Formats: sequence, C-alpha cells, structure tokens
Amino acid sequence: MDITDVAVIGAGAAGLTAAKALLDEGLSVTVLERGDRPGGLWARDNASGLSPAYDSLHLNTSKGRTEFVDFPMSVDWPDYPSADMIAGYLTAYADEHGVTERIRFSTTVTDVRRTGDGWEVTATGPDGAASTEQFGAVVVANGHNWDPRWPSPAYPGDFDGHQMHAHDYRSPDVFAGQRVLVVGMGNSAMDIAVDASHVSDGPVLLSARHGTHIVPKYLFGRPADATGAALARLPWRLRQRIAETMLRVAVGRPEAYGLPAPAGGLFQNHPTISDTILHRLTHGEVVARPGIERFDGATVRFTDGSTDEVDVIVWATGYRVSLPFLGTEWTGEDPESMPLFMRVFHLEDPTLAFTGLMQSTGAALPVVEAQAKLVAACFSGRYGLPAPAAQRAAVTKAYAAALARWGAKRPMMRIDFDQYVAAVPREIAAGVGRAGPARNPSVTSEESRA
Repeated sequence: MDITDVAVIGAGAAGLTAAKALLDEGLSVTVLERGDRPGGLWARDNASGLSPAYDSLHLNTSKGRTEFVDFPMSVDWPDYPSADMIAGYLTAYADEHGVTERIRFSTTVTDVRRTGDGWEVTATGPDGAASTEQFGAVVVANGHNWDPRWPSPAYPGDFDGHQMHAHDYRSPDVFAGQRVLVVGMGNSAMDIAVDASHVSDGPVLLSARHGTHIVPKYLFGRPADATGAALARLPWRLRQRIAETMLRVAVGRPEAYGLPAPAGGLFQNHPTISDTILHRLTHGEVVARPGIERFDGATVRFTDGSTDEVDVIVWATGYRVSLPFLGTEWTGEDPESMPLFMRVFHLEDPTLAFTGLMQSTGAALPVVEAQAKLVAACFSGRYGLPAPAAQRAAVTKAYAAALARWGAKRPMMRIDFDQYVAAVPREIAAGVGRAGPARNPSVTSEESRA
C-alpha cells in the first residue's frame, strides 16, 4: 500500500496507540475525537458524554498485564489503578509520543465513505459546522462500550420507580435511602451493587438469569491474571480445568454465595473480577435474585415466584456495537458480526481498519497496541496482507473456533488474549516476508518466499 495520510476515529486507548504506531512508520495522522480530552471511556466526565467511568472504577486486570509494552506504568502504582490514573496514563502516553497535537477535539465524525481516491470523512467541529476531508485510509477506534444495551424486548408490566443504565452511574449518592435492584453479572454490575449496598435502604438485590465465575483480584498472593499468564502456553481447555480447580480452592463455587451456576466454563464466558462482591454477599448486604419475570408498580416478580419492592433498577446489561458513521455496505446488518482479518482489516477493503473491535479474555491495551502495529506496518507498505482468499479462510477458521469455545455470544469478536498478542507479531513477520525485499531491504529473497 502507498498511503501517506490516515484518519483515526477516536482518542481512547485504541485510537491513541494507532496514531502512535502510524507516526512511528512515518505516516501523516489526524485523530478525530468527539470529546474534549484523550482517554476515551477512562476519561470521566469527558465532554463527549460517552464515558461510563464511575467514581469507584478501577482496572480489573493488573497493571502488569494491562500496560502498553511501549509505555510501562509506574512501578509505584497499585496493582489495580483507578480510572483517573488510567486516564492520566493515556494522556501522558499521547503527550510522550507526539499524538496529542494530532488530535482534533470536540469533533464528531458523521460519515465515512469510499471514493475513487480513498476515503471521504465528514465531521462536525467545535463550531457545529460540518466539513469533509480526504484520507488514504481510515482506522476506526471509537470503542464499543458507549451505546447502552437495554433489555429487548422489555419485561412485561410497568415499573413505577426509577430506571437507569449502568452507563449513567457515577456515585452511590443516587441510591441513598433507596431499595435497589441491579440486573447483570458483569464487572460494572458487581461494582455498582457493592457501592449501593453501603447507602441503600436494606440489602441490594442482584438479579441475573445466568451465572458467571467470580474471580478475586488476588489468588494466592498474586494478581489473578498473573496466575493465568503462567498457564498461557497450555491449550485453553487444560488451562480451564487447572484454573477452575484453583478458583474452587480459593473461593469456592458461586452457588455457595447464592449466585446462579456459571453458564459456561472459565475462559469461555468472561469472568467477573471482584474482591468485594463475595464479602457483601456473605454479610447479607447484597442478596442474589434470579431473573425478572414481570413488574407490577413497585413490585418486581422474579422467575422463582419471589417478589420484592424496589425503588431503583440499574440495568448493567452491556453495550451495543455502534458504528453510526459507516453504512451497512461495510458493517452488515449487525456490526458485531462483521468479519475482519486478524480482527483488524475489512475483507472488502483493507484501507478500512479497526482497532479495539474485539472481545478479549484479558486486558484491552496490549491487544490494541498489537493491532496498531499491524495496521501501521500494513499502511506503510512494510507488511503485505495475505491473498483475499487466505484472509477469508483465516476468518472462517477463527470464527468456527470461537463458536465452539464461546457459543453464539459475539463469536466473531472473540479473541483469546494470550494467543492473540503472541500471534500478531508472527503475522507481522510473515507479512514483512510477503512484502519482500523491495519494501524491506533487510529481508532476503529467500525470506520473502518463506
């Protein structure tokens, strides 16, 4: 590829590391960011209004497994830094690598379309005026944890109290003196239930139709994901058996705390990382409930026939993947199912690339950093993509493996953290060989044929 100028959409972790990698390859970069600062979802109270970060939010993966390889976190930081620390870290990363001056803040991308000469990107600036620019390539890095997913279809009946999505939660003050029901079993659901249990009227109810594994942040005196890293070279089913045994020894089964049994094995459904939820459950400050059946005024009826009076419901029900500036000719009817080679390159046109559009078993930052280096190597011409048929075959193979492991929940987006971050450098090396000595003088003709 002979690309000189690239538009990067989003200045969260995925966009910042994409811009840094592109700059490292000597390309011209323009980052278009809706908010007023870098950091994406970690930047609390960002003017974009898209950040879901709340006061008590911390990493649920340890800093050693979360940091960018090219920008280690401070050794003086705790193992699980706060959202504000991560926002500061991302700002420092952007400043250090010359990315900040490439960002146009308060700029909302409204349309991205292919032309004969590249890509037309239309955006609305701080003054509200729309403008269109031409770029040789586009990197989409707008994240997928900002468009709240509400229950659909809605539950039967009418609820008289207040309903909110976890995306809009900031501090437990909103729950003071209220009877609270949190719906969900993910990390945000657990954090919010714990926060609310300190100020609510009575125990917080935690409702879920399906269970999940609850993993404490520390296992045997070390961050839990560091233990997982030690098993990374093993086949995932063997890792699963070993890790589940360790987890049972350390904290027991979720059912012992009144929670539903996990719907799948560890490393299949994403575990919930929490030290505090089990403590609050064992003290009766949080009480488990099954799925909701219907509403009747202030009364919530659950699937086991039990009922509770509730003032506030928090729907911690996740997010939709939204790419509002791309047409369905690129995304298909469901962007979650969009096939991408290496979860990066669009199969119809690799000058449209994505960083961060994946569901990882581990931290996001090392994944998007690896993706960024792959994109940059490709757009600079240093890396050559496989033939289109080989790309499609690779996507089909990855999808089949993900479907077998994770089932029908976002299989196209799923990646195994350790396998993926190890595979990307190998793919870059293979692509350097495909590009050949004309693009990479240090590559011999024998290496280019390998």
